[in-house]
Amino acid sequence: MKFGVVMDPIGSISFKKDSTLSILLEAQSRGHHLIYMEPRSLFLKEDGPHALTQTLKVKDDPENWFKLSENAVTSLANLDLIIMRQDPPFDANYIYNTYVLEAAEREGVVVVNKPSSLRDCNEKVFATEFPHCCTPYLVASNKELLRGFIDEHLDTVVKPLDGMGGSSIFRVRSLDPNVAVILENMTENGFTKVMIQKYIPEITEGDKRILLIDGSPMGGAVARVPAEGELRGNLAAGANAVARSLTSKDRWICDQVGPRLKELGLTLVGLDVIGDYLTEINVTSPTCFREYKNLCDIDVASDLLDCLEGKLSK
Repeated sequence: MKFGVVMDPIGSISFKKDSTLSILLEAQSRGHHLIYMEPRSLFLKEDGPHALTQTLKVKDDPENWFKLSENAVTSLANLDLIIMRQDPPFDANYIYNTYVLEAAEREGVVVVNKPSSLRDCNEKVFATEFPHCCTPYLVASNKELLRGFIDEHLDTVVKPLDGMGGSSIFRVRSLDPNVAVILENMTENGFTKVMIQKYIPEITEGDKRILLIDGSPMGGAVARVPAEGELRGNLAAGANAVARSLTSKDRWICDQVGPRLKELGLTLVGLDVIGDYLTEINVTSPTCFREYKNLCDIDVASDLLDCLEGKLSK
């Protein structure tokens, strides 16, 4: 098939860790024709959605992992499938790209993940659709409400709604003398909403990433164990990846969330689970494919391509 990918510049990825590269290597190995697009290259005209594209060849070589052709203007309607792998921040330009991809979807192109669901499902707020799976939380910009939550739960974590990789996450205790300034900065003086959650002590055992394809979880998880003295269980923040089996509670959380993911056309999703609690639902560009393969002997890219090929054969 003509396999389109929207991703950030391929020359700047981390070869050892990049999950999009794993997907592309698997797709190419199956004979699919790779069409590369950077986010800024998408555009709409009166005759439909287009992009400045390049044909792409990939190699499993840390010194030379890609080769691109010259730019060409391509009608997105001529592609069979487009996988959207643009990293956050989820800003206005990201939203505008979902409009272009939605136009391609109307032309019969399979787009993964579904553009309208990318817009609707903020990675932090989406988890609140399943409050029975979550630790106590509050999404607000009002500093008095946030301060009240901290005073009630004593030990909390505050995070922006549009971040990734553990950026700008703070652990805030009720007696912390910096509470006021943290909340002022995080909310831009009460203007911007943030998420605050009750602190989960089991973060010391790792923040589990559970990947789901079409609503079904992989047969294991990758836990990102924070570095010593760190709060954040993110590989980008220096966490150490270790293999974990799925617990009965993990499977229960997947059973609660999975059908909704499938309903929304969210084909590839990464749940973040700390202890017994769902903390985030990652829908934009879930990672850890390499870690799953190296640590759990689970080839997520192969399972994903099986799923995508099945969608096109229907």
